Amino acid sequence: MNLAQILRLRGGPQHLPASWSLMVFLLSTYLVQNLVTGQQLDDQNAAAKSLLSICLQVVVLTGLLIWRKHPERFAQTMSALAAVGIFFNIVTWALLSLSDPTLNQPVLALVWFAVFIWSLFVDAHIYRNSLSVPFAIGMLVTVLILAASYVLIEMVFIFGNT
Repeated sequence: MNLAQILRLRGGPQHLPASWSLMVFLLSTYLVQNLVTGQQLDDQNAAAKSLLSICLQVVVLTGLLIWRKHPERFAQTMSALAAVGIFFNIVTWALLSLSDPTLNQPVLALVWFAVFIWSLFVDAHIYRNSLSVPFAIGMLVTVLILAASYVLIEMVFIFGNT
């Protein structure tokens, strides 16, 4: 299975179909999943935060693919990012359902941290393949997009409410 290969860092987005309809389906599923998870966590802005984060990723990815002269890789790359996002959301939701805020759960915290690091490596691997750059550059892109997304969401939803 192509997603399993991507998650094991053995395959890249180039192993997914170059299908715009698949990309739209995966992005829609990812958004709905974030909305449902956000509602379970009582986050009324979950859908907007998810949409904002995805829009940022689309803009940055488009710019980077144009800069690297590979715009034809957009649908496969977004499909891969959405598919692994869905997978990691399921895993983190399962971990969240196991957590108890009244208890100190260091093993669960370590597992959660390991999943977070794994997700960073998978995203970096996807960017590395899509942009034809070294893994370190893929990781830099991943971390910068994550940081920019966090800052943008904080600016819009935290500072906007004061």
